[in-house]
Amino acid sequence: MTIRALIVDDERPAGDELAYLLSAYPDVEAAEAASASEALHKLAEEKFDLVFQDIQMPGHDGFHVLREAQAQAQPGEAAPLFVFVTAFDEHAIRAFEENALDYLLKPVAPARLARCLDRVRGRLATDGTRPLQNAMATLLGALGHSKPVDRLAVEHGGRISLIPTRDVVMIEAEEKRIVAVTDEGRLPCHNMNTLARAEERLAGLPFFRVNRAVLVNLERIAEFSPWINGKYHLVMNDADRTEVTVSRNRARDFRARLGV
Repeated sequence: MTIRALIVDDERPAGDELAYLLSAYPDVEAAEAASASEALHKLAEEKFDLVFQDIQMPGHDGFHVLREAQAQAQPGEAAPLFVFVTAFDEHAIRAFEENALDYLLKPVAPARLARCLDRVRGRLATDGTRPLQNAMATLLGALGHSKPVDRLAVEHGGRISLIPTRDVVMIEAEEKRIVAVTDEGRLPCHNMNTLARAEERLAGLPFFRVNRAVLVNLERIAEFSPWINGKYHLVMNDADRTEVTVSRNRARDFRARLGV
């Protein structure tokens, strides 16, 4: 199997050096991008298995690329694996080492790259193309970019209210806004215009994206059952007993999150 890799780094010498190191591996085919926008364009146009992502770049950083790559994955496809490449001191990274797929410190050591590729091959040989939301959340928290929250800002009665996330049954993409479904009704989320942003905001909490338009609170599921074409049918424990479908390409991760 050939691993198609994309190297994203605004510093051309660093990107070229990593490409040179990767050229020693016959099963790796590498391309390069010098910015977040170029990386996302390439990811939209071509299929990549792996992204070596620099963290600090002008404009949008590496976390933006990861989030957008996950959001733009088509039905039946999965986002590529991400390996973060950073100049941060190793001690700052230990907090998420066990959760992220891998990381590389600059300058990249050949022996360390070899171990990284072994990990990538192992993950691709199993189910490694699944998005790494938990790893991303841990990494963001470790580097001070964001932390899991247990309250959500919503617009209610002309004001902005903070409601406990445990009261949110699910979050839906509705036309040009994101809506939190609660026992009190449907409340527009404040300063949140994509489901990917909601997913990022709630990372580390018991929320799971069941399809392209719905993020459910796993603790508010009343019951679920297998459905047609490998999908699952959920019934939420709100007053309306709202029914939700888990898409086929999310069914495996759904079972894993529930431990069934």
